[in-house]
Amino acid sequence: MSISEARSRIVATADELYNAKGIQAVGMDELRAAAGVSLKKLYQEFPSKGSIVLAVLERRHRSWTDGLDATVRQAPTPRARLLAIFDFLAQWFGQDSFRGCGFINSFAELGAVSPDVAEYARRHKASFQDYVGRLAEEAGAPSYLAPQLSILAEGAQTTAAIAGTAEAAGQARRAAEVLIDAALGGGARRAG
Repeated sequence: MSISEARSRIVATADELYNAKGIQAVGMDELRAAAGVSLKKLYQEFPSKGSIVLAVLERRHRSWTDGLDATVRQAPTPRARLLAIFDFLAQWFGQDSFRGCGFINSFAELGAVSPDVAEYARRHKASFQDYVGRLAEEAGAPSYLAPQLSILAEGAQTTAAIAGTAEAAGQARRAAEVLIDAALGGGARRAG
C-alpha cells in the first residue's frame, strides 16, 4: 500500500467513524483497526489525532464544495442557482450517513479546546457565505441576501440533524424563495 493510499484510507475511515460516533469517542487504536493499518503507519502519516481531524475537515470541505457546486451549476438561471443550494441540502439530508454538519459538530465537540478546529470551521463557514455571495451577486441581488440565505441553510442543517428528517431542506427552500424574490424587487414569483 502506498503512502497516499494509506493516508487516504485513514482519513476516509476517520471521517466515517467521527461522523457516526463523534471525534472524542474514537480512539487511535479503533481508527487503526478500522483502517487496516498498523499503529506505526498511522503515526507515520499523522503525528497526532489533531492532524487527522484537520485532514478529515479538509476532506469534508472538498466534498461539500464539490457537491454543492455540481448541483448549483446544473441550475439554468441565477435565481435557480440560489435555490439549488437547498436542493443540494435535501439530497444530503436524505443520505443514511447524514448526522448534521461535520463542521458544526466538530466545532461543538472541540472548538473550545482546539483553536485549529475552531479556525477551520470558521473558514469553511466563511467560504460558504462567500460562495452564496457570488451567486447572489450574479442574480443581481443586494449584498444582504447572501448572509440571510447562508443562515437559512445553516439552520436547515442543524434542524435536519436534530429532527432526523430531510423536511428542513424544503422548508428552507420555500423561505429562500420569499427572501430571493423580495431582494430581487417584489414579492412576485420569478421563473427558475
